[in-house]
Amino acid sequence: MIRSEARRFYALRKARPVAGKSNGPVDRLVEREEHHPMNYVTQADRMLIGGELVHASNGAFDLSIDPATEEVIGRVPRATVEDVDRAVRAADAAWPEWFALTPLARSRAMRDFGKALRARSEEILKVEVADTGNTITPMRGDVGFSVDSLDYYAGLAHELKGQTIPSTHENLHITLREPYGVVVRIAPFNHPLMFAVARTAAALAAGNAIVVKPPETSPLSAMILSQIARDALPPGIFNVVTGDGRTVGNALVQHPLVKRIAFIGSPQTGRAIQRAAAEVGVKHVSLELGGKNPFIAFPDVDPERIAEAAVRGMNFAWQGQSCGSTSRLLVHADIYDAVLKRVVEKVRAIRLGDPQSPDIGMGPVNSRVQLEKVLSFFESARTDGARLMTGGKRPDGPMFERGFWVEPTVYADVEPGMRLWQEEVFGPILSVGKWRSFEEAVEKANSTEYGLTAAVWTNDVNDALWMVRKIRAGHTWINGSSAHFIGVPFGGMKSSGVEREEGIEEMLGYTETKTINIMLPKG
Repeated sequence: MIRSEARRFYALRKARPVAGKSNGPVDRLVEREEHHPMNYVTQADRMLIGGELVHASNGAFDLSIDPATEEVIGRVPRATVEDVDRAVRAADAAWPEWFALTPLARSRAMRDFGKALRARSEEILKVEVADTGNTITPMRGDVGFSVDSLDYYAGLAHELKGQTIPSTHENLHITLREPYGVVVRIAPFNHPLMFAVARTAAALAAGNAIVVKPPETSPLSAMILSQIARDALPPGIFNVVTGDGRTVGNALVQHPLVKRIAFIGSPQTGRAIQRAAAEVGVKHVSLELGGKNPFIAFPDVDPERIAEAAVRGMNFAWQGQSCGSTSRLLVHADIYDAVLKRVVEKVRAIRLGDPQSPDIGMGPVNSRVQLEKVLSFFESARTDGARLMTGGKRPDGPMFERGFWVEPTVYADVEPGMRLWQEEVFGPILSVGKWRSFEEAVEKANSTEYGLTAAVWTNDVNDALWMVRKIRAGHTWINGSSAHFIGVPFGGMKSSGVEREEGIEEMLGYTETKTINIMLPKG
């Protein structure tokens, strides 16, 4: 049986069209073409629909630029509503055969997919650093985490179990888990490939087919992903459609064949997706949204340890562009000045520059829109009375005249009434506030609409456990920050989202329960 299933899978994979084959590695992304009006042109500029690498149906493209230099470094198809419909229908036609494979056969295919990704990891890394502005050293882990996630969910595929329910003695009542069919994943710009792969692995393991919409401002790694998925998976199981949210995103969310949608991004966009989906049908939408996450430091911990962990938890290597960044540092009054001094010293020491260099600690923010948003917080912080400790402007120097650069920034004496306390910046601004009593710390920690992550630092286990129980956040650390662990659920409370990812709950969330009542004849 296993061998026949394996033969069936490889027959499916080989039955793909040969048209639109890859033009080679995306290292050609950086080949100069002097006759072309753009500085750089990518040779891999096709999305993946139904096993074919294709351009948009109208031939249109969007340009992608390097946020460090504002130079054009590639292009991707600007998909149409018709392209979205083709991708969804291809997925809808493909998933029944994929689900019909044994879990073992699906798992093998997912692991092959992971091996193919790992083989091109350096290529993907260079493209993503250029396209996102994220620094190269921490970005090295993204492909590895994606492959680990594929392996993890491949190993869980046999856990898609139903139940037997002893409701009556004379009959048999059982449940089955079946996939939704077509799953849409809308990925953000801070980890484009990782969220396109690691956050679709659970859906693949459950027997669904995927349509991924990459981020508009960092879509180039999706062109490599399209090539890899075309060669590693059966046609239609993994589709990539590039374009803007108003056209592609909206068409995916509102497509009648799509009932399951997953999104990572801002609460505003999350609510817009919920509204748009509800206009056309009843859909299951999971959301991992923003955060204004507290880092609560008790006075019994060494200020140096707190400062080091707080700066690390802010994720300056991603320019603070991380939903889980602990962007509100709440320090007990007894150690406030000592911690603040050390935090400022460490943030001032962060080197800005070429994100491709392993010696650089922070690159540019992702886009001009993101830069203008971050800069807008400096004026409101001054008006609100926050105390600027370092940063607070664009950096000086000829290297930073072009590009979306902003200095890593620390504000002190930030209070709940200030914009810096309440709103997610999604940029390199750390806000530091003070507390005196346990109750005040709880109140301040919970005083935003967000509830994604929280960190508590103390040597007193009772204080630690009581604090994390009181804080309304979905993912917490005690004497830690920022880290994710495969198999450990991640997600938010309040306006930070619904559902959980990264654990077995995520895989089960991509299935529907079917109940079967077997009425047994009396003997």
